[in-house]
Amino acid sequence: MDSQRELTEELRLYQSTLLQDGLKELLDEKKFIDCYLKAGDKSLPCHRLILSACSPYFREYFLSEQSEEKKKEVVLDNVDPSILDMIVRYLYSASIDLNDSNVQDIFALASRFQIPSVFTVCVSYLQKRLAVGNCLAILRLGLLLDCPRLALSARDFVSDHFVQICKEEDFMQLAPHELISVISPDSLNVEKEEVVFEAVMTWVRTDKENRIKSLGEVFDCIRFRLMAEKYFKEHVEKDDIIKSNSDLQKKIKVIKNAFAGKLPEPTVSKGKSGEGEVNGDVGDEDLLPGYLNDIPRHGMFVKDLILLVNDTAAVAYDPVENECFLAALAEQIPRNHSSIVTKQNQVYVVGGLYVDEENKDQPLQSYFFQLDSIAGEWIGLPPLPSARCLFGLGESDNKLYVIAGKDLQTEESLDSVLCYDPVAVKWNEAKKLPLKVYGHATISHNGMIYCLGGKTDDKWEVMPEFPQERSSISLVNLNGSLYAIGGFAMVQLESKEFAPNEVNDIWKYDDETKEWCGMLKEIRYASGASCLSTRLNLFKLSKL
Repeated sequence: MDSQRELTEELRLYQSTLLQDGLKELLDEKKFIDCYLKAGDKSLPCHRLILSACSPYFREYFLSEQSEEKKKEVVLDNVDPSILDMIVRYLYSASIDLNDSNVQDIFALASRFQIPSVFTVCVSYLQKRLAVGNCLAILRLGLLLDCPRLALSARDFVSDHFVQICKEEDFMQLAPHELISVISPDSLNVEKEEVVFEAVMTWVRTDKENRIKSLGEVFDCIRFRLMAEKYFKEHVEKDDIIKSNSDLQKKIKVIKNAFAGKLPEPTVSKGKSGEGEVNGDVGDEDLLPGYLNDIPRHGMFVKDLILLVNDTAAVAYDPVENECFLAALAEQIPRNHSSIVTKQNQVYVVGGLYVDEENKDQPLQSYFFQLDSIAGEWIGLPPLPSARCLFGLGESDNKLYVIAGKDLQTEESLDSVLCYDPVAVKWNEAKKLPLKVYGHATISHNGMIYCLGGKTDDKWEVMPEFPQERSSISLVNLNGSLYAIGGFAMVQLESKEFAPNEVNDIWKYDDETKEWCGMLKEIRYASGASCLSTRLNLFKLSKL
């Protein structure tokens, strides 16, 4: 059955290719041409059959009672000839050169003349190009051209990156109905509703005279019951724009009563009998005004977790609930690597060996990845220009530092320090260490980078001994507590010799008793993993 289906698909593909090649050849040789599309001073030869098959607009036109003369030369007003030519060529070849400069014009023309194949190609292109700087423009385009697929993709992207996007100039230029579309969804990725309120009020003040008229409608999309009551009293109630609006003051009073546990009577629609009716399973909460909505946004499921990254997956561990979640698959992550989470909660991984054959001076380099926690994917970044292992990784002034280590080619100890600037997307050399070192751990604290057990005032500070002699332990600081994960312990073999053996347990350091306490005997995801603490959204993760 499967072989028959495969044969059918193969024959269909062959016939489609043959037909397409034949049609393009007829166009190029101007054979059987029976119409011209006139745009400006340019006339494009075509076949009515092709246009009718690819576009309901042209099908209706050629089947209409238009004169034969008008059917032979179709005059299209307000059309760029070069854009039209690209679309016509696509109909015959299934090939079109889309770029950021022409995609909007091609998209609009495909929409106007109802050419779904070109329309779909443009939608796919724009979906892949979604970024903080263009997502609102793409959202507007999707709404303008009545394309739900594109509008929803753009809105989802805006929801995922709302904290960054609400600071963009494009956000301040949103129309009221566009702003409502952006801030209404449950999927908004904000940890606090206060962020939504502040973004809305900044938007209002950008054009206060005109936007204050729309504030009442926008106000209903803010979920005030999710705010801290103290914040509500100090920032919402005391806002000068809200204080001067009598309609908003009535809503403020209702919200204050809700904080006190007094909700208004739900509004119930009247049925034909005159009695109150509720559709389906809608409850009282669903019939309350929007500003009393207390359903948490998706971004409010963020929690501090321990992230274990190895060459198979990135797994988040919750030591409080003793649960594991899949953050991302990690087949491309090298086994020997270091990882770090920045103040902005960005996760980076550096390590492994990468051969750049075009770089004759430094062909050996190390991989460099960043975790996209929303998409659950790893983004490739410029590789480390000096391949090394057993190095330290730290952060200071929003830059990453790769500290010392061992050269992978010469196996020499290093004192050099490399600095990565995420704004310039570039590696540079920084000031060297006063000594060559490898196999050390590093930690960033108060704008400084420390080597673990670090050198301060030329003195070593001794911590309480770990219960077992180990090397390569991962240390993580989570919510003010210190965790030790895995490492290698010396075990005695049957031959009476001692050899290192990897262990995958978790210990917690008790600051009061100055002792290490065993928490978990084994967590298999720690094998070969780098460990760090980060904030992840449980709503986006799969529980293991």
